[in-house]
Order: sequence, then structure tokens, then C-alpha cells
Amino acid sequence: MGDTHEVSRFGHVELADMPDDLRERIGAIAEKSGFVPNVFRALARRPRELRAFLDYHDALMESNDGLSKAERELIVVATSGANSCTYCVVAHGAILRVRTKDPEIADRVAINPFGVALSPRERAIVDLALLIGTDSAALTDAELDDARLAGLSEDEIWDIGAITALFAMSNRLAHLTALRPNPEFFLMGRLPRP
Repeated sequence: MGDTHEVSRFGHVELADMPDDLRERIGAIAEKSGFVPNVFRALARRPRELRAFLDYHDALMESNDGLSKAERELIVVATSGANSCTYCVVAHGAILRVRTKDPEIADRVAINPFGVALSPRERAIVDLALLIGTDSAALTDAELDDARLAGLSEDEIWDIGAITALFAMSNRLAHLTALRPNPEFFLMGRLPRP
């Protein structure tokens, strides 16, 4: 990513300039985190698409059914690492670190997802996400059976696939826009909060 833009090669929209519903929705995120994630500033150029993205994102990532929120972030980091998406690795790596209280897990998963020490359940989640994210046509019933043997339910397996697919799309949009991570993400979950 060159130094020719602050957020996205297609420009961005500041929170104050977003439509009322998006300003309220993104404002709540900014209030909680202390900043507006650049992905929202970039996607706000196309409000209808941002609304659809947020709705699907929230349906998958904010669910309290099945996968834990940390496991959901684990999928995003593994998928984004496999797709070389700096923005998503940095942003969701920060969330993964916060949710697991492990300052190293996101880096280990993004850099070497096959070598990182994970629980059998986490290993099954990451392995399935990586296969779907990098070679989905190779998926067979055998891989799904492996996931079931690791204790994953049908709905959890579906969620792994859906989250992987959403973030494969998100990774490609981040590449298209040359989306820059917010500086705040880099230290989240690495240092104790003041």
C-alpha cells in the first residue's frame, strides 16, 4: 500500500457525513472502541452496500449461538491471513487478542495457521476455514466429518463457512481499496488498558 491516501484509494466518508442511520450505527462502534474503523469510512461511499455488509456481519459475528465470539474472530484471522489481507488481519487480530486475552494468538494464526498450537476444536475450525477460504472446491464430506468429530455442530460448521465466505469477500474489497488499518488496532490486546 502506497502513501497516496489516508484510508482507501477510492476515498472515504467521515462519520459526520454519513446518512443518519449509518452515523448512529457506526457511532455506537466508535464510542465503544474510541475510533471509527476505516472499513466503515471506506464502505460508507456506498451506503446501501455498507448496510448490507453490516447486517450480514452482525448476523454472523454477533451471534451468541454455537461458536464463541473468539472462535468467530479466529476464523476471520485465519481466512484473512491466507488471503494476505493486512487490514482484516490487523483489525480482527486486535479483536481476537482482546477476546482471548492472548497477545500472540492473532500473529501466530495469521502467519502460520498450520503450526500454531490450538485446541482440537480450534484446530478443526481453522482447518475447515482455511480449506473453504483457499480451495472450497476441494471440500468433501470427509472434512465435514472431521469437523463433526471435533465436536462442531451442523450450525457451527455452517457458520464457519459463512464467516469464511464473508471475509473472503471483505479481504478482496480491502485489496481493491488498498484499505489502511487504523493505527489504534496495532496495540489493542497487546498492552493492558489504562
